[in-house]
Amino acid sequence: MTTTPLSVRVLATPAGPLIVISSPEDDVVRAAGFTPVDVLAARLGAVLRARGVRSEPDNGPVADAVRRYADGDLDALDAVAVDQPGGPFTQRAWQVMRTIAPGSTLTYAELAQAAGNPAAVRAAGSACARNLIAPFVPCHRVLRTGGAMGGYYYGLDVKRALLAHEAGLLSVA
Repeated sequence: MTTTPLSVRVLATPAGPLIVISSPEDDVVRAAGFTPVDVLAARLGAVLRARGVRSEPDNGPVADAVRRYADGDLDALDAVAVDQPGGPFTQRAWQVMRTIAPGSTLTYAELAQAAGNPAAVRAAGSACARNLIAPFVPCHRVLRTGGAMGGYYYGLDVKRALLAHEAGLLSVA
């Protein structure tokens, strides 16, 4: 079992600073979000949390992908390897989220359908809420039926900023 501390990078995005926690041995993103490092790290499972974190320079493949995304290459995050714990339906929902094209959205009901269980609308919402790897797993692209924003772990202003960026309405300042 690896005990090397996880890498932490703070990267600029149109929605504000993005904290990215990855495994240094394989550059797999384990957590990412628009919140302080300690809050994000606390959401990790016990085994990963026990490794601790250390700040790294903002370079490497993950940082490059975030920079390209911020600069308008909206598909750049798709190639980044991610991993987070979750049951079978939740994993399928996260996989579906990664197929939602930038500038497009799904409703929670459409996400449930695409993940294989049309009746699991609440579980689809829960998959969004439990997502540790935003915006790599773009739960910000999931809306309520009728187009209302719904919730977002990092706040609706961040969700709106990401959607506006992907619609070509916002860029990194």
